[in-house]
Amino acid sequence: MDGVKIFFDFFGLAFSALLPLINPLGSALIFVAMIGYARAAPFRELARKIAVNTTLLLVFVQLAGTGVLAFFGISLAVMKVAGGLVLASMGWRLLNQVEVKTHPAVEDATKDASRSLEQMVFYPFTFPVTAGPGCIVVMLTLSAHASARQALMSAVAHLGIFAAVVILSLLVFICYRYAPKIQDRISPQNAQGILRVTAFVLLCIGVQITWNGTASMLEQILKR
Repeated sequence: MDGVKIFFDFFGLAFSALLPLINPLGSALIFVAMIGYARAAPFRELARKIAVNTTLLLVFVQLAGTGVLAFFGISLAVMKVAGGLVLASMGWRLLNQVEVKTHPAVEDATKDASRSLEQMVFYPFTFPVTAGPGCIVVMLTLSAHASARQALMSAVAHLGIFAAVVILSLLVFICYRYAPKIQDRISPQNAQGILRVTAFVLLCIGVQITWNGTASMLEQILKR
């Protein structure tokens, strides 16, 4: 039962933290705007490749996260505090953002309509449009949080994170596949509402992770 609880705890944590950053609906609107000059483009094939790339990118960061921390000599508690603060700041910024701004790389890509869509699958469609730097920070923080447990429970925690990544990548595929239809049906006001709710959740998760890291640091200090 402990394993099941840990699995769903980390699944919910990863899903809730990554959802406002990946933002499948919002990213789909950016995606369709970028290839508006090619409305007859193979949306299904592009969506499939972007979803697969998103999964591979995030899983690579998840698996390499602990090694990166060890290489730079960063403790898990410090990573939790720093990562939580970054997440909280992102949530606060998104919560108070007047309008969604496009990443500079997206603006550059839209101007260069001569580039092959295939060449744009990873950059900028996958990174940074779908999974940007914020997602990297989230995966490093969650990986560190999951690795702080004993071997079996750590594996279960990582499995929960992986499941969340797969589900989110599936949402990316669906939203990107039907991006033109979504663009025709969703209003800018509704898109902003969705963003505000998910941003508040991200803020709360960032505060929670920071609190957990601070508690671990205080515990280490008191033991000395």
